[in-house]
Amino acid sequence: MRVMKNCADCLITMQSSAIPGYWIMNDLALLSVSEMVEADRLTVAGGIASLALMENAGRAVAHEARAMAQPGTRIQVLCGPGKNGGDGFVAARLLKRLGYEVQVTCLVEPDRLKGDSAEMARAWNREFAGGTNLDLSDADLIIDALFGSGLSRPLEGPAAEIVDRLRQFSNCKPILAIDVPSGIDADTGRAPAGRDGPLYHATRTVTFFRAKPAHLLLPGRGLCGALTIADIGIPSNVLDRIRPRTFRNDRLLWQPHRRPLGTSEHKYSRGHAVVVSGTATRTGAARLAARGALRIGAGLVTVASPQDASVVNAMHLTAIMVEPFNAPNGLSEILADERRNVVVVGPGCGVGETTQRMVEIVIAAGANAVLDADALTSFEGAPERLLTLTRAMPGIVLTPHDGEFKRLFPDATGSKIDRARYAASRCGATVILKGADTVIASSDGRAAINCNAPPTLATAGAGDVLAGFVAGLLAQGMPSWSAACAAVWLHGECANVFGPGLIAEDLPEQLPKVLARLSGQH
Repeated sequence: MRVMKNCADCLITMQSSAIPGYWIMNDLALLSVSEMVEADRLTVAGGIASLALMENAGRAVAHEARAMAQPGTRIQVLCGPGKNGGDGFVAARLLKRLGYEVQVTCLVEPDRLKGDSAEMARAWNREFAGGTNLDLSDADLIIDALFGSGLSRPLEGPAAEIVDRLRQFSNCKPILAIDVPSGIDADTGRAPAGRDGPLYHATRTVTFFRAKPAHLLLPGRGLCGALTIADIGIPSNVLDRIRPRTFRNDRLLWQPHRRPLGTSEHKYSRGHAVVVSGTATRTGAARLAARGALRIGAGLVTVASPQDASVVNAMHLTAIMVEPFNAPNGLSEILADERRNVVVVGPGCGVGETTQRMVEIVIAAGANAVLDADALTSFEGAPERLLTLTRAMPGIVLTPHDGEFKRLFPDATGSKIDRARYAASRCGATVILKGADTVIASSDGRAAINCNAPPTLATAGAGDVLAGFVAGLLAQGMPSWSAACAAVWLHGECANVFGPGLIAEDLPEQLPKVLARLSGQH
């Protein structure tokens, strides 16, 4: 077993044999319910029996249970009518053989079970209780094998009652969930159809082959507890057929696209980022973004400053240059120098026609752009105007939080991944849909879920620094989706390194430590 990732809310481990060269993108893949069904189908079509997969899954569950309960103690296994229940029957049989006192409760009568689940129930070869005869009070460990990733409707009836009991006992009993805690949609991390329902906190969750989106999306991530990904015999090459497009955001995802420093480098070869400032009383956001861009490696950074703000900005900046202009049209003169290859518009710029016009000027100049905050809100009520601009120019990154996102894409529905993908497709750009479970989506359909951001990032100005991180990486020639993924991960890691008491100004100053670790210098 090897530790794969230490997330803000969950520890992910992976039980897997080391297969050289198979990981990176495939190892970081997150599989939807339909993709996992296809992985099972391809595996069975390749000659591995589905019953063997279920036996291996149950064995992985039993392995985790042994780590959570002392030998000889009482384990209550709750089985549902589908494959998840079959995994539970296997685990019960193996744990009973190991000397545990095991009781099985099933939602349905034995004659209603089908396929492999029915076969594993027969192999259990002992009585099990119906769902109404459930007593969890003297269990030392509860295994939730009710509903796994296949749940597509809200829980109701006896199933809802049992999960409500799990919620009541979750503070005092260890609970091991199979795939996801029952009641969670594995694709969205929420109750199916977004409806409220009984949800509980598992102590640990064991899933198979690859993690699912719900393991990283909220609220699912916070409900799964520690997560183990178990190898049950599905060959990794099935991913070559499935071609997953959703990934866990990790340095292995984008590190190969990050440009290393060469011995012949000079500041002009590292790109020149421009950050557009607001007026005299709204300059701080632009300086935060500019500092982020410079720290992350842009060779030069200029703050394009309205005339009335130039002195204020100049008094606070040293290595970062200040260039006055008359907004909005004077921005064209600043961008006439083609070496200025990326522009940040939005932080502190103000909402209105002036900011709209500056966005138009930036895109007309052919520069890469990071559109944040006011650059997005300024197009509320006229989102198609912005989308027409972004579709005309590759290398655009939008960085909305939920409120800004809804103003531009009020018709976006589905999971957070679905919504981010929809927006990226509509605008032909990379979209960073921010939050504790930030999703980074590309217009080509790729999406990554970030999980290293601590709660301390909920502080004024943190988003401005993130915009600067993205711009600094774009300035160095990093592809937009990779730059966005890298910036989001580095942003979270800087917050983790600093710890409690974080304010936005602290984030760029942690980058040297984080980047040194990435390069193996620490």
